[in-house]
Amino acid sequence: MSVVSGQVANGYVAKMNNLLVALTKPILESAKDLLPIVAVVLFFQLLVLQQPLPNLPEVMLGMVLVVLGLTFFIQGLKLGLFPIGESMAHAFARKGSVFWLMLFAFSLGFGTTIAEPALIAVAGEAASIAARGAVIENTSAAMESYANGLRLTVALSVGLAIVIGVLRILKGWPIHYFIIGGYVLVVIMTTIAPAEIIGIAYDSGGVTTSTITVPLVTALGVGLASSIKGRNPVIDGFGLIAFASLTPMIFVMAYGMLI
Repeated sequence: MSVVSGQVANGYVAKMNNLLVALTKPILESAKDLLPIVAVVLFFQLLVLQQPLPNLPEVMLGMVLVVLGLTFFIQGLKLGLFPIGESMAHAFARKGSVFWLMLFAFSLGFGTTIAEPALIAVAGEAASIAARGAVIENTSAAMESYANGLRLTVALSVGLAIVIGVLRILKGWPIHYFIIGGYVLVVIMTTIAPAEIIGIAYDSGGVTTSTITVPLVTALGVGLASSIKGRNPVIDGFGLIAFASLTPMIFVMAYGMLI
């Protein structure tokens, strides 16, 4: 009995050691990626401002948590989001149904964007500033309605953007025509949209392409381009994020003109 228990314990220890070894390299890589940021902060804090770091123990703990969080996040993308996005793209390509592929593309763009933490934060801040600036009523209901409307507008725009991007991959259309035409429309709308919404619209294009949206959308594009004969994953698989950054600017400025 003791021999069996010892073997189980040894097996458990071996698995833990393998896990630690597997995590050591990603943790060191994350720490190396964050090192330039830490160096910049320390340089300006200690040499330019000539002040000690406030709450040093909390800062050090925060750095450790950031390194661990970044490590687990990147590993999660590699193990989970990228594979499932690519596998679903392959499955839809084999199924051969354009309708279901487009519905999936729209749902993916809409669902990932509406859940994007950065968009939730920006929409809430925009509603608060709009209320203080008397653009909307300074009530909780008005601010919530404004923030939700902004989130829905951006999510719809990203859903449409992914549909356009998937259609481009299917047809093999050059991406630069869409990008040039889109930014020409952005410039035109900037001249006629209310000044209060322009900055929010431009920022919306950036916050949509964040932690949740980018991995799944990129995996969809690469997987789809890899599954279609005559398409190059490098040339045709990327570019969906550009559409997801462009269309929110157009939609949010239109939203500002309507409200």
